[in-house]
Amino acid sequence: MSISIQQQLNQWGFEKHPFVFLIDFECLKPMCWSLKEPIINFEYDFNGFTNIVKRNNLKKEFDKTVQFIKHPISLDSYQKKFNYVKAEIELGNSFLVNLTSSTKIETHLSLEDIVQHAHSKYICHLKDEFVSFSPETFIQINNGKIRSFPMKGTIDANIPNAKELILADPKEIAEHATIVDLIRNDLSRVSQHVRVTKYRYYEEIQTQEGIIGQVSSMIEGSLPHNYHEKIGDIIFKLLPAGSISGAPKNKTLQIIHQAENAERGYYTGVAGYFDGVNLESCVLIRYLQADNAYRSGGGITSQSDLIKEYQEMIKKVYVPFF
Repeated sequence: MSISIQQQLNQWGFEKHPFVFLIDFECLKPMCWSLKEPIINFEYDFNGFTNIVKRNNLKKEFDKTVQFIKHPISLDSYQKKFNYVKAEIELGNSFLVNLTSSTKIETHLSLEDIVQHAHSKYICHLKDEFVSFSPETFIQINNGKIRSFPMKGTIDANIPNAKELILADPKEIAEHATIVDLIRNDLSRVSQHVRVTKYRYYEEIQTQEGIIGQVSSMIEGSLPHNYHEKIGDIIFKLLPAGSISGAPKNKTLQIIHQAENAERGYYTGVAGYFDGVNLESCVLIRYLQADNAYRSGGGITSQSDLIKEYQEMIKKVYVPFF
C-alpha cells in the first residue's frame, strides 16, 4: 500500500531529505518530488531557489510587444456570485469570502514564454497545465521560526496617494484584520508564541500595465525542535491558505464551492521546497492555465462594493513583464 503525500513529506522531513511539493486547493491531487532526482515536468523559482534554465536567445524587445487582451466575465455574471456571497455574509455564515473568477486571455504567449520572461518572487510551471507568478508567501520556516505573510488589499499604485488611501480604507482595514486573526489562529495549531511582527505594510508590484500596490502583514511562531519530523503535517494543517479562503474557514469553503461552482485545482493551492531544515513556499495566485483562462479574485466582506470588487478582479489579471 502506497503512503500518502503527507506521510511521504513527514518521512522525508524525518530524514532531512530535501523535496519540492505542489498541492491543489482541494488537496485532491498533491504531488512531491525528491530534490535528489531530476524534476522533469515542474519548473519553479521559490524566491531564488530554482530549476528554471533561461534560454540564451531572449529578445530584448519582447516585453514591449506583449499581446495580453482580457475578456472577463460579464458584470451580470460576476454580480450573481457576488450577491450570493454577500447574502451569506449578511446571514452571519462568514466574515470574509475570497471570491474568484476566470478571465479568458487572448495572447501570443505560451506558458514557457511567461516562465522565461516573468519577474516575480515565485514562479511555478506545471507542464501543459498552468503557470503561476505569485507575489504571496504561504509559509517560511527558518531557524525554527514559522512565518506567514497574508496579502490582503490591492490598489492601482498610479492613483494619487494610493498608499495612504488603501491604508486608511475602512473596508480594507477590516478585511486585513480578519485575515491576520485567521492566520494567527492557523499558526497556533502548529507553533507556539504566535505574534504579529509587522502589520499592514505596503508594497508595489510591477506589471505590463503599470504598478499595483498591495498590503501585507507578517506573523511568526516558534516550532518545536523536532518540527522537521512532522513537516507534512504542518503544511497540510494550514491548508487551504487563509488569504485565499476566508473566515471562518470551514463554512467559508462551503460558500466558495457554491458560489464558484467549480474546482479551483492548483489555483490558490500552494507550492514550495524544503532543504532538510528550512522551508520556502508560496500561494498559487496570478495564475494562467494552458487553455488561456486566467484566475483571479478578491476578498468580499459586508462592506464590499460590487463595482470595485469586479474591477479589482480584472486588475489582478496581468503578467509581470517590465
